Amino acid sequence: MVALINQHQPDFLWVGLGAPKQEKWIASHLDIINVPVQIGVGAAFNFHSGHMRRAPVWMQKSGLEWLYRMLQDPRLIKRYFSTNPIFLALFLWDFVTVNFRKLASWS
Repeated sequence: MVALINQHQPDFLWVGLGAPKQEKWIASHLDIINVPVQIGVGAAFNFHSGHMRRAPVWMQKSGLEWLYRMLQDPRLIKRYFSTNPIFLALFLWDFVTVNFRKLASWS
């Protein structure tokens, strides 16, 4: 697969293996794949090919598509509940830090 990718010399490589498998795959092949931009796209190929249905529009607009996906694919429960709290904590820390700096610079 690596030889085939390098032979075609793409500008972008879209990897749809799901998290964290796609990120690990990209990282482990970074030195041998000659593609300047490599992006993990999760289930995007499944949605676009029709193999997986997206959440109803009201859930998408409400930010609840993750809940729909979790109910459709129970394997996601462990991933969502083990990684999302870490992401939220880091996001909150960054949000507070940035806004505190802005506030401090006004004084």
